[in-house]
Amino acid sequence: MAGGLRRWWTGREHEPGKTGGAAQRTSKWRAERKAEREQGAATSAPASRSADERRGPSGFVRVLAMLLAFAGMVAFAGVLSRLTLEPSAASASIAHTNLEPGSSIQAYLSQPAFQDTVKQLGGNIVLGIPFGLLLPVLVPRARGLLRVTLATAVVMLLVELVQGALINGRAFDVDDVILNCSGALLGYLLLGRRLGRAVHPPRRRWWQRMTGRPVAD
Repeated sequence: MAGGLRRWWTGREHEPGKTGGAAQRTSKWRAERKAEREQGAATSAPASRSADERRGPSGFVRVLAMLLAFAGMVAFAGVLSRLTLEPSAASASIAHTNLEPGSSIQAYLSQPAFQDTVKQLGGNIVLGIPFGLLLPVLVPRARGLLRVTLATAVVMLLVELVQGALINGRAFDVDDVILNCSGALLGYLLLGRRLGRAVHPPRRRWWQRMTGRPVAD
């Protein structure tokens, strides 16, 4: 009775072998879907790994690195204040304000004592290196050549202004700021850029925000 109703409903007689063909088609469809899922999983695995790499280390590691950078910056601030903000009575007679970029650098290079030249030029460059090393780790938004340079210039301009206005035997010298910024750039290019990328995830550049492009490594 049931078979007759089925034949009446479909309008055709049951064809021998039709059930077996449908089962084969179903098995083939399932095999294709399984292969597609396996291929999709294999493709998405490297993408998820690269996404994890772009996100950077865990939050604990990031906080620990920032705390170490903060401690280093505090120690550097102590050294910087001792070297630049302590009175120097012996230099009171020779200290003079310099607002002409390159004037003091030329004077350092023209003096006969090579050790004094290295001390003056190299010392100011070395004072700027910690900015390039620590700022990208301590302040994620400070990453980049321009931002590191601006931050260093602002801090060292304040130091030079205090020297010229309040400290005996010290004077404002724009060349000191230039040399400090050069040291910051050197530290950033040598190691600071890599440290910042290792600790913090990559930031979106202005052209990536405008075009909607994804963040690159």
